[in-house]
Amino acid sequence: MKKIFLLASLFFLSSCAELQQIASQLPQEYGVSDSEINSGLKQALQFGIDKEVTNLAKEDGFFRNELVRISLPPELQKVDKTLRDVGLDALADEGLKVLNRAAEDAVSEAIPVFANAVTQITFADARNILLGPEDAATSYLNGKTEQELYSRFNPIISNSLDKVGATQVWKNIIQKYNSLPITSNVNPDLPDYVTNEALDGVFLMIAKEEKDIRNSLAARTTDLLKRVFALQDR
Repeated sequence: MKKIFLLASLFFLSSCAELQQIASQLPQEYGVSDSEINSGLKQALQFGIDKEVTNLAKEDGFFRNELVRISLPPELQKVDKTLRDVGLDALADEGLKVLNRAAEDAVSEAIPVFANAVTQITFADARNILLGPEDAATSYLNGKTEQELYSRFNPIISNSLDKVGATQVWKNIIQKYNSLPITSNVNPDLPDYVTNEALDGVFLMIAKEEKDIRNSLAARTTDLLKRVFALQDR
């Protein structure tokens, strides 16, 4: 996730001075106030949070979404292959599903953290985000929330892994795998892995919604969004 947003963040920061100079002229020239730009960016982010994060929190929100479905970590991919090679396909399938169930169970915790970050967007932030790259708002949100989200997600993911039965399923899988004479022992940190994968999925889906609003007139479903994002179309 850090790699995904680092380049965008560097581009965003390196061009802040130029963006501020250009953006400071926009409200006066096109009749859109700083307050409207700020409110429009907040509304766009809130729409993305409400729509995408809420969908991820539903059953199959991760598991049936090919964009964010959590696959196995590298050290468990060989476990999966070995289990299937010896005819334990059902056990392998269940192991994959419960990782996604844990993410679905925990992801709703992101909503209040995001909501707090959105309220902190300043007028200057909003102008720079508006004229930034197509994931500038998501990158802003990532920078403001990533550390707190990991701290909140990790223990919740651990509990969720227990709640949905993933801990026991993977304990059984790993014990079965480690007992095979042709294998070497594995003991992955599943909470850390699922936490990072869940956060990747959350930010990916918010970025998708942001891109839609920036690039599609039909996605600008309020007058405020139409007025504010028309500035970036000029």
